[in-house]
Amino acid sequence: MPAPDPSDRRALHSLLRAAAVPDDLYFIEGEHEPSPLPVDFVYLRRSPSSPGLWETGIYERGEWRADPPHPTEPSACNRLLALALPHRE
Repeated sequence: MPAPDPSDRRALHSLLRAAAVPDDLYFIEGEHEPSPLPVDFVYLRRSPSSPGLWETGIYERGEWRADPPHPTEPSACNRLLALALPHRE
């Protein structure tokens, strides 16, 4: 049975923990922010350049590499879930 789609960052964090995704492989603004930052991880945050939009992507060696922005928190959460669990059923 497929996992439910997350409706917000808290639900997303719960799904990733339940799936045993290591804490240092993802960053969720306001919910799960590892410190110090790991070298590489997938992330979800409010867009720093487009107010009202959400950003997901991959952080690699000090560079935030963003996907196209998301208009809603749920759509951004679903994208991060796909990045963190690419083979989710």
